[in-house]
Amino acid sequence: MLITGANEHRESVIKLLDSAKLPAQDLPVSLDSFFVAIEHDEVIGVAGLEIYGNYGLLRSLVVLPGYQNQGIAGRLVAKVEDFAGQNNLKAVYLLTETAFGYFNRKGYEKIIREDVPVPVQASTEFSHVCPVSAIVMKKELI
Repeated sequence: MLITGANEHRESVIKLLDSAKLPAQDLPVSLDSFFVAIEHDEVIGVAGLEIYGNYGLLRSLVVLPGYQNQGIAGRLVAKVEDFAGQNNLKAVYLLTETAFGYFNRKGYEKIIREDVPVPVQASTEFSHVCPVSAIVMKKELI
């Protein structure tokens, strides 16, 4: 399995997000900070990072059902976090309705929306796409 940049795989990323009922309509024009997992020339997973000043927003993490529970999501999250670190981000935030336990095991802590930096709060994920009921999580980067 190969983890690589997502720019050349936009259509596959959109198809994968749609299949998982995750938002794709607000994807950035450039997917420079999105990564895909590829197996047999097929995109089987994706994870993205939106950058807002010194902070990142982890979004769009999905792995095809037939490839789940094989560590692919973990490798994608690690790639996003590594990218965030290389770009000197202070923390990564995310919203989840279904994966609190997963991200908690990855070192993310539940926080309240008001503790999220204003630029991240202004993102479409926070302001329009994800419901208010979504759990907000944060991971400090060293």
